[in-house]
Amino acid sequence: MGVNKVILIGRLGRDPELRYTPGGQAVASFSLATDRSWTGADGQKNKVTTWHNIVAWGKAAEIIKEYMSKGREIYIEGRIDNRSYDDKEGNKKYVSEVVVENFQFIGSRGEVAQDSTTPEPVNHQAPPAETGSGDDDDLPF
Repeated sequence: MGVNKVILIGRLGRDPELRYTPGGQAVASFSLATDRSWTGADGQKNKVTTWHNIVAWGKAAEIIKEYMSKGREIYIEGRIDNRSYDDKEGNKKYVSEVVVENFQFIGSRGEVAQDSTTPEPVNHQAPPAETGSGDDDDLPF
């Protein structure tokens, strides 16, 4: 048994990009910045920003695209997904992303003009991860 669960609260690093698959499924992608702060033994304040690649599917993708923009704060629950692709030169590239399963807009109402059409928190179930042939002989453990 395993668990693949991620919870993030951060700010969008860019406006979400919305695309549609050939089958008509909406997919939005954006970057999310999370910060970690601490005070060192010398009393010096430190801060590190970590960037995350985020992907949302279906209605969640459309809602995030409509209501979120660079700098807005969001709560995300999801799972880590790893994939690979070949770049234009034929080199294999690997990407880790957080696939959104649930999300909630956070921050003050004054950050972005909101009206009565602003959605409530959304529980969105992302499509299941693609599975292989079911042959466990390829597993590295």
